[in-house]
Amino acid sequence: MRVLALDHGTKRVGVAVSDEMFIIAQPLEYIPPEPFAAFLERLKQIINEKEIGQILVGMPRNMDGSYGPAALKVQAFVAALKDALTIPIKLWDERLTSTQAQRFLIQGGVRRDQRKEKVDKTAAAILLQSYLDSGAAGALK
Repeated sequence: MRVLALDHGTKRVGVAVSDEMFIIAQPLEYIPPEPFAAFLERLKQIINEKEIGQILVGMPRNMDGSYGPAALKVQAFVAALKDALTIPIKLWDERLTSTQAQRFLIQGGVRRDQRKEKVDKTAAAILLQSYLDSGAAGALK
């Protein structure tokens, strides 16, 4: 069993997956969120292929910890996922994951035109790695 992380965005949903020991997060891909039916179809394929036991969705928060308009969009997204899927879905604080992903890719020498396609899945991996490092995934073992 593995954990799948989703970094929700209006144009792309970044996807990352854990290893079976819940130690390492790996960027996987991004999926366009619209049309939702196509997004859901691809997500279900990944869930089956990677033997996913839990989905982790990044919850955007302001630096003071409050929730803004992006959090409302994520809540609606999660509600739609819960209607369509039977596996557990958990929210996780995603503050600054996209910023960290941008820095990581810049330091790695990724060209600007290629960063746009990699930032979402990298942000999902950073989100998932923070979850794994917290030990919260230990309950899934």
